[in-house]
Amino acid sequence: MAAIIEAVNLRKTYRTGRIAVPALRGVSFAVERGEFVSIVGPSGSGKSTLFYVLGGLTRADSGSVTIDGVDFTQLSDAARTRMRKSKIGFVFQKFNLLPTLDARSNINVAVDIAGGNGGRDVAHFNRIVDLLGIRQRLDHRPSELSGGEQQRVALARALINRPAIVLADEPTGNLDTKNSEIVLAMLRHSNQELGQTVLMITHNPAAANYGDRVIHVRDGEIVAADNDPQWQTGQ
Repeated sequence: MAAIIEAVNLRKTYRTGRIAVPALRGVSFAVERGEFVSIVGPSGSGKSTLFYVLGGLTRADSGSVTIDGVDFTQLSDAARTRMRKSKIGFVFQKFNLLPTLDARSNINVAVDIAGGNGGRDVAHFNRIVDLLGIRQRLDHRPSELSGGEQQRVALARALINRPAIVLADEPTGNLDTKNSEIVLAMLRHSNQELGQTVLMITHNPAAANYGDRVIHVRDGEIVAADNDPQWQTGQ
């Protein structure tokens, strides 16, 4: 099966004055269409930088990212934005909901931005909100929702346009156990039942195990794949 995401020798260094802090040190891997891949690592390992580079939200210093056969790194900013709208759904740890809109509008804003008609697909909308258990909260603004409810709304927003790829950055980082299980189960459902490719960034090994495959990163490098015992013992 062909790769839908391919990263080749990604390097990224942040600079503060004369201090250079490498975030990615030659990261290479591929994700096949329909896979659920977890990237796990401690804080400061470079996994969030990798998320932003893969999603076209920031540029690597060198290397390439190919999304569905297109070299993302060679596109103009406008072309990358169009590709994100059509191919990728994002789930962020901090939810990023619009505070003046209710949950229903926050979900459908993704449709408006993409210029599609997914919001008019009532059956699809209903299926997502029912699976996430947020139907009774659709008329509430983010300030009236719990953290778990906000993340479920954010996940619905990411899925509403049926993106080929779902990129999730620490989607359970601010959630309790119950809401974490709901969000992870929905990501798994979107992968298995809707055929979406899921790439999840997490520091939590238990969450990572929801994926088909686990990639471990540390200090900006891939250090192991799947359940390598050296990673789990910290050696």
